[in-house]
Amino acid sequence: MARLDRARIDRLMPGVPGWEIIDEAGMSKLNREFLFRDFAEALEFTNRVGQLAEVADHHPRIITEWGRVMLTWWSHSEGGIVEADFEMATKVDAI
Repeated sequence: MARLDRARIDRLMPGVPGWEIIDEAGMSKLNREFLFRDFAEALEFTNRVGQLAEVADHHPRIITEWGRVMLTWWSHSEGGIVEADFEMATKVDAI
């Protein structure tokens, strides 16, 4: 699972509308904010994402707050975005 270059990332971005690229500590990461009516809905979504992540053995940073969940995908070992991040973003969007 190799880190993607910016050209490849740019080609994949149209397939994950609503997601954005952020840069932290010199690494590109795939990020999205999801909004919900309350904490219970945000937590339910978080748990569903967690189940997907466990099955795929690829885990995001998840920040769960009242009515809001922030998801960030990247590969620690590759130091940036990999194909699996886009695959997981697509699966999350299907929830």
